[in-house]
Amino acid sequence: MNRTIIVTDSTSDIPPAMAEAYGIEVVPLTLMFGEEAFRDNLDMTPEQFYERLPRSSQLPTTSQPSPVEYMNVYRDILERYPGSPILSFHISSGLSGTYQSALLAKSMLEEEGEGITVVDSLSASYGFGFMVVEAARLAAEDKSPEAILEAVESLRQSRKLYFLVDTLEYLQKGGRIGKASAILGTLLNIKPILSIDAEGIIYAVEKVRGRKKAIARMIELFKKDIQGVDKINVAVGHTAEPASGEEFLKELSGHFTLEEKVLTNVGPVVGSHVGNGTLAVFIWPAK
Repeated sequence: MNRTIIVTDSTSDIPPAMAEAYGIEVVPLTLMFGEEAFRDNLDMTPEQFYERLPRSSQLPTTSQPSPVEYMNVYRDILERYPGSPILSFHISSGLSGTYQSALLAKSMLEEEGEGITVVDSLSASYGFGFMVVEAARLAAEDKSPEAILEAVESLRQSRKLYFLVDTLEYLQKGGRIGKASAILGTLLNIKPILSIDAEGIIYAVEKVRGRKKAIARMIELFKKDIQGVDKINVAVGHTAEPASGEEFLKELSGHFTLEEKVLTNVGPVVGSHVGNGTLAVFIWPAK
């Protein structure tokens, strides 16, 4: 059987070197600052995005790749690897139209698209990026698409994730909280802890006063989530501030036995809603 090809979109926040090493095809979303358009991670890096974000008077917007763009990606793969099945993993359909766009592209290909499976991750950022990486690892071992999907679904159900938001400005600009709540929360130094539910929707877990207390609370939440698990894999996403990510990894290592450790950026799609200073932590059981 031909090797399965793995496709994802740039919201998976897989470090570019890792995506290249595993042969993962990454389709970029588009970032908009006013009338200016940038392809995520190609025309604008996370470092450039987070440098510009605080200076922007308008909240940047993002748009998913069109069905035609996905169709062209799929066709190119099928031309290079005739007969190979394709697994295409995407950000939660509850957060973006990216999944629907890829699904429409598959249907437009008709018979050509019969070997394509489009997957709604029901997650965001490296909260599904790690699943894509595992899918690519299994594909390299010549596992069948069915075996890969079964393994990935098991990972999805066992993963835990939290986002620590440092500023309320972008939640307010995006309409997730009111202006009065944002002002009061800022005065009280409130740091929301967010997560993603079973339907793939972001929700507030808790609101904690002060960043130090919020970090300690995140660790307590993880302890509660993964009782009985000896070793874990962890990824920490930061907003182009690797030192803050490394510091959190060090803090985690004092509480858990860490097997695989990944440091990555929280990409602009999530970043435009939560802003600079955000920490995103993703944990899943080690084998």
